[in-house]
Amino acid sequence: MRAAHMTTTAARALPDEFTLDHLDHLESEAIHIFREVAGEFERPVILFSGGKDSVVMVHLALKAFAPGQLPFALLHVDTGHNFPEVLDYRDATVERLGVRLVVAHVQDYIDDGRLRERPDGTRNPLQTVPLLDAIEAGKFDAVFGGGRRDEEKARAKERVFSLRDSFGAWDPRRQRPELWDLYNGKHAPGEHVRVFPLSNWTELDVWRYIEREGIALPDLYYAHEREVFARDGMWLSAGDWGGPKDTERVETRMVRYRTVGDMSCTGAVDSAATDVAGVILELAASRLTERGATRADDRMSEAAMEDRKKQGYF
Repeated sequence: MRAAHMTTTAARALPDEFTLDHLDHLESEAIHIFREVAGEFERPVILFSGGKDSVVMVHLALKAFAPGQLPFALLHVDTGHNFPEVLDYRDATVERLGVRLVVAHVQDYIDDGRLRERPDGTRNPLQTVPLLDAIEAGKFDAVFGGGRRDEEKARAKERVFSLRDSFGAWDPRRQRPELWDLYNGKHAPGEHVRVFPLSNWTELDVWRYIEREGIALPDLYYAHEREVFARDGMWLSAGDWGGPKDTERVETRMVRYRTVGDMSCTGAVDSAATDVAGVILELAASRLTERGATRADDRMSEAAMEDRKKQGYF
């Protein structure tokens, strides 16, 4: 008891520059994960869409290996319905960093008959096959994803190192214990590991880190005037993916996006948050997760995400 008291007292006596706050702990954990993967695997790759979580992942990876170059390639599955602003941001980031970007196009699979267009026009569920093919073609044995446990129920079941079988499928029963931040990257030939450095982050943590680090994001994340229409209780952007229908009225509203996936299933939210500080204030008062509030494809069923994860989706 006396030793514990002395330790607590000593910690309180440390100057501020020698203590870690909440964001420092999360950053340190993520950097540790990136370095562990670099040491255990031969061909890691980072999933990078230009969305905020993937942007923060790349920022952390750069910190992990500074002053050296980023030792990983980037991988993006382009649905063909991505926001043009986000694709521009993606390409500008790749050019600025001088890294290799691998892009798998869903449209190529539709054109040659390997995939079929869905009746509802959304292509988000069609990303699985191109993703798995790109992993196999690139011989990537570790794939970094920006999934966080606060997003929805299936992702809350994930470990930081998530083993996938030779078909890319996820089996919750094969999850490995990760006591004391010890990660097991062993896998059989043909298998790979999905790695989630932001597992213990929340959406609010991500935004506070963006504010602290001064990270630039696509403008979609901030409130702006945009032409949108209402469908299933969500504000969707007009586009050639199948919306709006004749009965859906397009109007101009002040909105922002909490996540920037496929345009056909990613909804905007009414907002006055034109900067990072405004977004943080909004999120602090929100009780809806970003996927629950803005992703139509997650509303298909209670287990929609878990079903897709078992098939190889993130």
